Amino acid sequence: MDFIFMLTREDQTVEDCLAVFEEIRSVGVCHIGFKDLGADRGTLEELNRRIKDSGAVSYMEVVATSREDVLRSAGAAREIGVDRLMGGTELEAVQEILEGSGIGFYPFPGRPEGHPTKLGGTPELIEAHCRDFMKRGCAGADLLAFRATEAEPLELVRAARRGLGGQGQLVVAGSVDCPARIRSLAEAGADAFTIGSAAFDGAFSPRKGSLRSQLQDILTAAAETGPELQTASAG
Repeated sequence: MDFIFMLTREDQTVEDCLAVFEEIRSVGVCHIGFKDLGADRGTLEELNRRIKDSGAVSYMEVVATSREDVLRSAGAAREIGVDRLMGGTELEAVQEILEGSGIGFYPFPGRPEGHPTKLGGTPELIEAHCRDFMKRGCAGADLLAFRATEAEPLELVRAARRGLGGQGQLVVAGSVDCPARIRSLAEAGADAFTIGSAAFDGAFSPRKGSLRSQLQDILTAAAETGPELQTASAG
């Protein structure tokens, strides 16, 4: 299963994201992302360039939930030139903005609300949304499973997997903070997960002090899910 390291804390890109990236670039994280809040456009453009120059896949996750802000974020993602855009709910309009860019789009299923974002919706709704994503040609889904307000998180993961089938890639974002949770996501059908704050705060490996150590332990936990638990590659 793939680990996407988000250069974010509390749903915003950390202000010193460029320095952090230089600190961790040799750890071996192959998927690195940021959000469209917390740093100015020039910084995000430079960060994206460095991520891609290192050979990693770059991601931007949309924080906003209003139509106007989502579309503004989609436009920014295209201008910055990220590899993959996660989040957002305005499928048709976002796809029009991204058309011809080669950017993979992973919208939110369910009803994301607020900031930090919470996720409303039943397993049935999540599955239906993911099926629709596939019909519309999306690359997959960005599921805020552990921020659910109406359902058990792993039930939502299994529902999203059913909706996406064997082709769509399922990313679980938010509140992944221990090896057991990573393994449970793999068993439920996730292809990738994001971690930001848990790494910066030292919560994943509480007895270790460096960010590099946190990332190395997360990579080890992801690798230990084993190919037998994977349903598709997210990389």
